[in-house]
Amino acid sequence: MTTDFMLIVLGYLLGSVSCAIITSRIMRLPDPRERGSGNPGATNVLRTGGKTAAAITLLGDMLKGLIPVLLAKYLGVDDGVLGAVALAAVLGHMYPIFFGFKGGKGVATTLGVLLGIDWLLGAVWATTWLGMAFLFRISSLSALTAMTLTPLYAWVITDSLPLTVTAVNLALIVIWSHRSNIRHLVEGTEDRI
Repeated sequence: MTTDFMLIVLGYLLGSVSCAIITSRIMRLPDPRERGSGNPGATNVLRTGGKTAAAITLLGDMLKGLIPVLLAKYLGVDDGVLGAVALAAVLGHMYPIFFGFKGGKGVATTLGVLLGIDWLLGAVWATTWLGMAFLFRISSLSALTAMTLTPLYAWVITDSLPLTVTAVNLALIVIWSHRSNIRHLVEGTEDRI
């Protein structure tokens, strides 16, 4: 029981590390919270700092979701705890304790946790995102489409009720974080990649 709780806390704390802010500081770039969309995530870092900074941010955000999930799997936790660790990492990214509970939208960290749960789940999710990005060149639309399909993917690939419930929760919180993007999409004013 104590190990399970500690893994969940670790997931949240790793998720709370803002790769966008750290990368921007190290590379002497503008604070992503004060430029572009104001979101400390890879897409906004792409706008404010370019491709290299965005790639570093993306990788860091994915790893902070992947690492705690892989550790939990290695320790042999059940699917319910695994799902809680995954959810904690994404919530840490969105509501980071180290940055005043104001974080990113959770997309890259979600990819990391999905890859950790099952590499095929992460691969199918990433393929959906990339396909939508290729077709429409809108990051938020790509994320919203992939997140909407996440519960279906989890159900089919993992055949686990706890992990499917986790996927539903991930979809709900990430879609909620995109509510302003949804409004811009409806209005036809959403930024393109």
